Amino acid sequence: MLFLSVLLVALGFAVGALPLGYWLLSNLGVNVRLVSAHNLGVENVLRRAGTGPAVASAALDASKGFLAVLMASSLGSVSVCVLAGVAAYVGHLFPPRALVGSTPPRGRGNLVLLGVLTGLSVAGGVSAWLTLPALIVWAGVLGFTGFVSVATLSGVAVLAVLLSLSGTPDAVKFGAWALLAVSTWRFKENIGRVLDGTEPRVGEDVPMAGKRDDVVVAAFMIHPMTLKDFWQTKRFSWMRPLVERGVITEGTVRRLAAELRPMKVGELRGIRTAGGKEVRCYLLSSPLLPDVFRDQPELATRRAIEGAQLARELGASVFGLGAFWSVVGNKGEAVQAAVPEITITNGGAYTSGTIKAAIPGILEHFQAEGRDLREATAAVVGANGVVAFGIARTIAPQVRRVIMVGRDLERLERSANTLRRAAKDTEIITTVNVADIRDADLVFTATSDPNPVIFAQHVKPGAWLFDEGRPADVDEGVTQVPGVRVIPGGVVRPPGNMQTRVDLQFGEGQVPACLAETLIIAATGEYDRKSLGAQTKTENINFFVEEAERLGFQVVD
Repeated sequence: MLFLSVLLVALGFAVGALPLGYWLLSNLGVNVRLVSAHNLGVENVLRRAGTGPAVASAALDASKGFLAVLMASSLGSVSVCVLAGVAAYVGHLFPPRALVGSTPPRGRGNLVLLGVLTGLSVAGGVSAWLTLPALIVWAGVLGFTGFVSVATLSGVAVLAVLLSLSGTPDAVKFGAWALLAVSTWRFKENIGRVLDGTEPRVGEDVPMAGKRDDVVVAAFMIHPMTLKDFWQTKRFSWMRPLVERGVITEGTVRRLAAELRPMKVGELRGIRTAGGKEVRCYLLSSPLLPDVFRDQPELATRRAIEGAQLARELGASVFGLGAFWSVVGNKGEAVQAAVPEITITNGGAYTSGTIKAAIPGILEHFQAEGRDLREATAAVVGANGVVAFGIARTIAPQVRRVIMVGRDLERLERSANTLRRAAKDTEIITTVNVADIRDADLVFTATSDPNPVIFAQHVKPGAWLFDEGRPADVDEGVTQVPGVRVIPGGVVRPPGNMQTRVDLQFGEGQVPACLAETLIIAATGEYDRKSLGAQTKTENINFFVEEAERLGFQVVD
């Protein structure tokens, strides 16, 4: 008896694991990887494949749950029937990779649950008076909230409570609560998105790449710059008072952040180009703090790859790497190699383009205030980098002296020699000591350091600082130096009326240039213009500057 019970439960799992709907849609030529539960399951199938395939796929899923219970009913044990139903649901949610490949479809299993409940009522020995209330609650909550995940958890919770109060065997009670536990685990990300306001409701139009000509979809990866940013999302905000009271340590929060896979935390809406095309952008995050990128680069690269996979499942055509994500995996090359089905960009080209666009205005304002540009000393911090060297190359012919600051003196000298040949009348100095910028009238900085690198003691009174670093290279204390002006760089205002619940910390309605590049690629379909690796093509920089102006993007200076 025990052997047969175990065998039937195992068969329930095997039946549930069969990806029947997945196979059906694949044979019909539907891109199942983009029919994702990260949006809405059955609705996406209906929209992409039509009514017939959607109904057939749903019926196959429901039949798995029903068949698992029906087979178990041959023993005449309610307990075995319930456990077999739970096993079928688990098998559907977590099928062996041998059946579905390395990236299993992320089904929610609502139709499997329906099949299980039907089977329990018809052949499994569970009264319909116990299963029917669960279905009524499911329908009511779905109608009231519009969220499938909330409805499913509510219905399963009611079923677990009713079975526990009905005097059924302990194994049935255990199975019911196990079903609730598995459902909760499966829907944890959906509930997080409900809290953050990013979960689509039933009937809501969910844009996907290639779905409509007038709407394009992009995704962009962000991360918290400080522990304070960790509380922006409601799914984590409950931890803040516990950390402030010392109940949870900062170390615990950091360890939790390191274990979390990328998640959808927000959206950019209301972006519309001058030509009328809407650009929707999903904001994804794996909440790693800046020091993790330096200390655990393998973890950061793995999370970026997972973020690209999620972006693809969400239906995005291009995935941008923001802040410190932009430097992982050889500045995105490893991420693109791991997920070739979606375009990856680190945003370097348009970031350089915004600088190119902003510098003339900064220099013009500098002279308009009575400052002699030809006699000025300019410093460029982070000059070993592509962006900062581009700044040095732009300003060198216009000032008396340029101080190039970097970490590799030998490489700096090679770059300096290039500038010396192009700007023969300008004195070019190289140094690895940021304190040497004390004589500079103009300071341009673009490093990838997670902490400020320029402090008040490094800046002379009256200096202007153009800060391209993200996070900021210039310490807040610099603003206390008399006459100093700090200008944030790489800030862009997209066309239309952009709205988002996430504070990107670039000002209302504004985004960093790397995010703007992601939006421009999505809007134009020029996927070959992506920025990857250390090299940035001049032709791509010019392309983004020109296309940004044509589409209505404005550089903020």
